[in-house]
Amino acid sequence: MGFLEELFPMLYFGRMKGKTRIFSESVLQAISQSMATTSCGETDLENCRDDSAAQILKFVAIAAILVAGVIGVAIPLVGKKRRFLRTDGNIFFAAKAFAAGVILATGFVHMLPDGSSALSDSCLPKYPWSKFPFSGMFAMVAALATLVVDFVGTQYYERKQERAKASEAQVRPTERDGIVPLIEAKDPNVKVFGEEEGGGMHIVGIHAHAAHHRHSHPHGEESCDGHRRDHGHSHGFGFDDDDDEEDGGIRHVVVSQVLELGIISHSVIIGLSLGVSQSPCTIRPLIAALSFHQFFEGFALGGCISQAQFKTLSTTLMACFFAITTPAGIAIGTAISSFYNPDSPRALVIEGVFDCVSAGILIYMALVDLIAADFLSKRMRCNAKLQVLSYFMLFLGAGLMSSLAIWA
Repeated sequence: MGFLEELFPMLYFGRMKGKTRIFSESVLQAISQSMATTSCGETDLENCRDDSAAQILKFVAIAAILVAGVIGVAIPLVGKKRRFLRTDGNIFFAAKAFAAGVILATGFVHMLPDGSSALSDSCLPKYPWSKFPFSGMFAMVAALATLVVDFVGTQYYERKQERAKASEAQVRPTERDGIVPLIEAKDPNVKVFGEEEGGGMHIVGIHAHAAHHRHSHPHGEESCDGHRRDHGHSHGFGFDDDDDEEDGGIRHVVVSQVLELGIISHSVIIGLSLGVSQSPCTIRPLIAALSFHQFFEGFALGGCISQAQFKTLSTTLMACFFAITTPAGIAIGTAISSFYNPDSPRALVIEGVFDCVSAGILIYMALVDLIAADFLSKRMRCNAKLQVLSYFMLFLGAGLMSSLAIWA
């Protein structure tokens, strides 16, 4: 019995060790198969292969997409000084809604299905790619990561702005200059919105003071008309409108940077995919589709950059970086097309992951930072004609961009 009691643990340990070895070998085999560079089957477009014609079309694509991107991103930046294209005008508002629809359709109809198709391709090993919906998971993780970046970026710029305000307040005139600031008397038995028992302030949202005064403002038609009947005193500080504008400026700074990150991440993949293709049947429809896509993505990004009010150098760098990304991807794809195999498992995994990540970023940015931010604003609520026009342009942009999936 003593011998058997000693033998059982050894047998159990040997069985577990064997299972661990088999599992690790299967994982390594799946990784090796997923990273293979050999071609997996023949594509349907091999009969349309023409290297010389494809090379000419690639140069046409670089020029057309570059021009479309430059024009799209430049219109809001140059037109902000023109009356009909100012960023606070209704025309710009409606055009931005159209561009938001284009970006939303790009994420849902183009990038996410392409990523799902690549990651579920029969060339990839069944384990793990067929056992779990990786495309949805990658898109979800990307959207949540964008939320975190959005939040952290907003917090960073808010704190930076608060420090700048504090430094400005130190050099403002005081009683020494004969100017006495107006201080309101406060009833000790009445607590301000956000105030705690000890007299301290509990910050709710971004500005507790602003939230308190907005709380007493009328809503609906009266607030749209700009009437503030509940005010029985004057403010010593301009928190309401100024803070709204400053908070909006911070949001535009963060939105423009995160949006450019999402657009660039999928523009590189799109450019590479077009550049490595040697089929004119694939490239021709992509030229028109990507030019249209690049123009309106540039318009949306240019609008966010314009509203963020960056310095001239930063604005120029962001606009140029956007405009050259897809053409640069096409050029790189053309250079590596001789040894890059787009039908290999490695290419499918890389493109699938990038497509899904880009889809998550674009879907989040379109829904949260472009559509929700504008369509839930006071300006939209107070203008029925603008509501109808913006919704029409939103659905038109999404519909037209979705229809391009027929050709590309």
